[in-house]
Amino acid sequence: MKNHIKSYDEPKRRYEEDILTLELEDEVYKLVLHNDDVNTFDFVIMCLMEICEHTLEQAEQCTMLVHYKGKCTVKTGALEKLKPMHQKLLNRGLSSEIV
Repeated sequence: MKNHIKSYDEPKRRYEEDILTLELEDEVYKLVLHNDDVNTFDFVIMCLMEICEHTLEQAEQCTMLVHYKGKCTVKTGALEKLKPMHQKLLNRGLSSEIV
């Protein structure tokens, strides 16, 4: 029969994994689209599908949220991934920010 020795390094390893997870979560940014009185629903839906790779249903839902709530997170991820999307939305006359 093998002698099972409890590892005292295990809590430390779990703690380090938790820290790494928290650090990764800190790197998650949000691309937020704001409402405006200029662009049509169809135009915003098209932009979300083309730029943010939304399905039609996702784009429609986000557009409705933007319209009724004033803003909606349309994408989350690393800053490097969101910056080009943000710029493309701005270039199309939409109002967005990264938070």
